[in-house]
Amino acid sequence: MQKYLLLSVILYLQIIGGHSANPAKPSTPDCPHCVDESQYTNKWTMPLLKLGEKRYYLGIFFKANWFKAAQYCRYHGMHLASIASQEENDRLEKHIRDFGLGHEHFWTSGTDLADEGNYFWMANGRPITFTNWNAGEPNNFRYENGEEENCMELWNRDGKGLKWNDSPCSFETYFVCEVQPI
Repeated sequence: MQKYLLLSVILYLQIIGGHSANPAKPSTPDCPHCVDESQYTNKWTMPLLKLGEKRYYLGIFFKANWFKAAQYCRYHGMHLASIASQEENDRLEKHIRDFGLGHEHFWTSGTDLADEGNYFWMANGRPITFTNWNAGEPNNFRYENGEEENCMELWNRDGKGLKWNDSPCSFETYFVCEVQPI
C-alpha cells in the first residue's frame, strides 16, 4: 500500500509541477546511463535506462497483468519491450540482474494471442525472429481454469539466466517498457 501511495504522490507532483522530483540528467562520465529524456515520447519524465539505441523503463513499483502493464507503458508514451537480438537480451538481463531483480518475472510485448503458436511483438507488430526461450517453451500450458499461456515474460526459471517463457496473461508481475527516439 505504501508503494502505491508513494507512486501517487510522485505522479501528483509531476502533474502539479510539470516535472519529476528527480529529473534525468544528460549522460556524463559520472552517470553514463543517464538520459536526457526530452527527446523521447514518454508522457512523464521517467527514469529511462539507455541500452544501445533503445531506452527502457523497469516497471518495478507494482506488479500487473500483461494488459495493465501494456496500458501503463502506453499511458507513459512507451510500449512493453520487444527484444530483437541476443545482444539486446543480454544487456537488458544484465541491467535487471545488476538491479537485484534477476529472480523476478518481467513482461515483454511478446504474444501469440492473435494466432496461437505464432508469437509477435505487440510493441511493433513484427513477428519474432530472434528467440531465447527456456527449454521446452513455449508450451502453451493449459491451467485447470482453462486459461492458456499466451503472453511472454522474462524469467530465470532454472538459474540459467532470464530466458523467455509463455505465461497466462492474467499473471501479475513486473514489466519492461521501451521507448524509441522520435
